[in-house]
Amino acid sequence: MMSARPTMKDVAALAGVGLKTVSRVVNGEGSVSPDTTERVNAAIAKLGFRRNEGARLLRQGRTASIGLVLEDVADPFSSALTRAVEDIARQHDSLVFAGSSAEDGVRERELTLAFCARRVDGLIIVPAGATHRYLVPEITAGTPAVFVDRPPVDIDADTVLVDNEGGARMAVDHLIAHGHRRIGFLGDAPTIFTATARLAGYRASLEAAGLPYDESLTSLAPPTAEAIRHAVERVLGGPDPATALFCGNNRVTVEVLRVLAGRPNQPALVGFDDFELADVLRPGITVVAQDPAEMGRTAAEMLFARLSGDRQGRAKTVRLPTRLIPRGSGEMPIATGIGT
Repeated sequence: MMSARPTMKDVAALAGVGLKTVSRVVNGEGSVSPDTTERVNAAIAKLGFRRNEGARLLRQGRTASIGLVLEDVADPFSSALTRAVEDIARQHDSLVFAGSSAEDGVRERELTLAFCARRVDGLIIVPAGATHRYLVPEITAGTPAVFVDRPPVDIDADTVLVDNEGGARMAVDHLIAHGHRRIGFLGDAPTIFTATARLAGYRASLEAAGLPYDESLTSLAPPTAEAIRHAVERVLGGPDPATALFCGNNRVTVEVLRVLAGRPNQPALVGFDDFELADVLRPGITVVAQDPAEMGRTAAEMLFARLSGDRQGRAKTVRLPTRLIPRGSGEMPIATGIGT
């Protein structure tokens, strides 16, 4: 009696050939006559046979899959990065399993180890945790990992970053060039690598221009609506308010724009990260753009290079450039009465 799921034995019996012949046809070895190949393929089509890819790959010591740990799969940055990773993985006949850490180190660890338990061939991680030593046994066992956007903590691993400090300096230099001397910085939580790197670039630009760093003009906090509202009111209020704002990521920029909506006197503004519709607002939003797709491609290429070659070589760090896109908001003149 034929099994519910057709096997190679069923195909061989229907085609009247040996099991090895079916295997050669299925694997495209090319050593079978055209007539026999046609009979085997006809039997495969009639039975609806499908090769057990999982078993075949496990015999080869691989699963043709990689794990991708993101901050939030719904974020546009993560979406672009994921698509690029998928494109490279597809070229290597691999699937991508993705999940969100929600900036929670415990959740990141659980998700990453869950992927490892399912025997993914490698990992790409946008890290959130305070340490990544939990990955040492997995990496030692032969599962390579590439970190994206932020470096790992307590371990050496391949990493893809952008020039966060240089991009921030570019933004603040641009505002200074348009006459601004009181420039506020609104960034993400200080525990996040990119937030502190961009703050460092902001400070470096002020120092290079001979401008003092004023802590009252800065805010580093999770970009909730309430936190951003308080930060904007503080930075734009008082006797000597900021006349321009530099926003540390696109979520901060969007929340700032909501707070500024309807204000009679608008500060100049430059955001780090581009975002949808930034070019159609009036004025358009000037941004320092990074390329999450390029980050994803670079990380995936590094991972598959490890999988196909030297897994024990020295860890590498790639730092990708940013670019300034002037659209109008960063080129605004100094408004009078900005604190009103």
